Amino acid sequence: MLNLAVLLEDTARRRPDEHAIVLGDERLTYAELDARANQVADLLTARGIGPGDKVALSCPNLPEFPVIYYGILKAGAVVVPLNILLRPREIAYHLDDSEADLYFCFEGTSELPMGEYGREGFRRAARCRHLVMITADPAGSSPDPEIETLTQALTQRPERFATAARHSDDTAVILYTSGTTGRPKGAELTHSNMLLNALTANRLFDNTSARHDTHLVALPLFHSFGQTLSMNAPLSVGATLVLMPRFDAATALELMEKERITFFAGVPTMYWGLLNALDEGIDTDGIARTLRKAVSGGAALPVDMLSRFTQRFGVRILEGYGLSETSPLALFADPDRDPRPGSIGVPVWGIEARLIDADWNEVTGTGGIGEIALRGHNVMKGYHKRAEATAEVMRGGWFRTGDLARRDSDGFYYIVDRAKDMIVRGGFNVYPREIEEVLLAHPAVSLVAVVGVPDEHYGEEIKACIVRRTGTTTTETELVEWSREQLAAYKYPRIVEFTDTLPMTASGKILKRELVAAHTATATTVLAH
Repeated sequence: MLNLAVLLEDTARRRPDEHAIVLGDERLTYAELDARANQVADLLTARGIGPGDKVALSCPNLPEFPVIYYGILKAGAVVVPLNILLRPREIAYHLDDSEADLYFCFEGTSELPMGEYGREGFRRAARCRHLVMITADPAGSSPDPEIETLTQALTQRPERFATAARHSDDTAVILYTSGTTGRPKGAELTHSNMLLNALTANRLFDNTSARHDTHLVALPLFHSFGQTLSMNAPLSVGATLVLMPRFDAATALELMEKERITFFAGVPTMYWGLLNALDEGIDTDGIARTLRKAVSGGAALPVDMLSRFTQRFGVRILEGYGLSETSPLALFADPDRDPRPGSIGVPVWGIEARLIDADWNEVTGTGGIGEIALRGHNVMKGYHKRAEATAEVMRGGWFRTGDLARRDSDGFYYIVDRAKDMIVRGGFNVYPREIEEVLLAHPAVSLVAVVGVPDEHYGEEIKACIVRRTGTTTTETELVEWSREQLAAYKYPRIVEFTDTLPMTASGKILKRELVAAHTATATTVLAH
C-alpha cells in the first residue's frame, strides 16, 4: 500500500518546526502544512469524495496549492491540476473529461480573473458537483454568497486525518497535455510513478535531509516539472520552498539573494530572463555564493545561454528532459560526468531509453536520428479514457515521446526537435532548433523561434521570429543574408520578423503553433485585399 502524501507526512513527523513554505511574510512549517492538508482531506470526505474520485485544482504558486494537493491525496482521491490560464470553455472540458466531482479554484486577480472563469466553467460542466473558491481575503469572503470559500469550508475541521491507503498502481494525478495535436489528453500517473520520480530527483541532485536546501519555486506547480522537482522532491527531504506566483526575472534575482536560494529549476525562457535582468545592475555575488544547483528542462536550452549563466553565477546548469507522461524526469545530465553542452544527458536511474523509427524499430549506431522511446517506473498508466490514443504511443512498456534526437558514442542524447515541429522544405527535413542555435550566435538576437509556414512552391518555408537585443538595429534583410552564409541553402530562413515578445505557455514554453497561426492569418488577410 502506498500514498504519495507520505512525502509530506514523513517530513512533518521528522521536522515539524522546519519552514516548508515561504511566500512574502507568510511562512508555514511542515506541521502546519500537514495539518491544513488534513483539514482538506476531512472536507473532501465530508463531501462524499474518497478513493479514486477526481478533484480538480486551479491555483498559482500559493501555499494553498500544496495544502490542497496533499489533502486530495490523503483522502485517496486523484489530483487534477489545471493550467491557470484556461478559459471557461476549456475549464468545463477538463472538468468533464476528468470526471471531477469537486473543483478548487483561486479567485484570481484583476489581470487574471481566474475566479470568474472558474465559476463559468463550473456552471458549464455537466457533472462536477462542488466548487470551492480560494480567496486572497484572510476573512475568506466570496463575491458570490452561494459559493463556499476554502476558508469557510475548513473552519473547525480537525487537523488530524487517517490517510487513505492506495495501491502503488492506483492513479494519483491526472496531468493534461497541452493539446498541440487535438484536444488535451489526461496522462494518468500513479502513486508509484510520482513517488519514485521524486526520489530519483533527490538521488540525481544530491537532495538529502542532511543538507537544508532552499528552492525558488518559479515553475508552475500545476505542471509536471514543477510538481516533481520543485514540490514533491524537496518537501520529502525537508527543504524550504520560496514560492513565486508569477515569474518575474528581477524579482527572482532579489528573492535568490534575500532568501539565500540554493536550488533553482526553470525553463530556458526563465534563464533568458534572468540573464537580461542582470543588465539592470543587480548584484549577483551573494547569489553565486549560495546557489548550489541550477536545473533546466521543458525545452532545449541554447548552448550560448548555458555558457553565459555559468560564467556569471559559477554554477553549471544541469539540462534534462521529460514529459507529463513520464512524471516527468527521464533523461538528465549526470553531475558526476563531464558536461556535454547541448545534451539532455543520459537516462536517469531506473529508466531505459532508445531511438526508434515510425514503425517502432530501433535506430542503432551513433549519430542516427530517431524518436525517443522510454521505459521504466516513470511511464504513465495511459491516457484517461483514451485507449486508442494510449495504444498509439505505448507498446510493450515503451512510450514513444514524439521528440527526435541523436545519441553519441558515450550514450548522451541530443534533442534534434519535436517531430511535429520539423519543417519539410522542398522535400528536405529542417530542424528548427539547429537554426535557432545559429541565429542566437548573432549579436542582435536575444530570443528566437523558428517555424515552418505554408508555401505554395516548397510546401513549407522557414520563418524566424526574433526578439532583438536592446540597442541593436539589424534589419530583416541583413539577418537573412547573414544566416545564408552560416547555413545550407535549404536551411536558412527566408522570412525574418522582429517582435517585442514571443507567445508562451504558463510554464514558459514558446507557443510555436500561435506564431504559425498568426502568420497564416496575416497572409490570408493580405490575399483577401
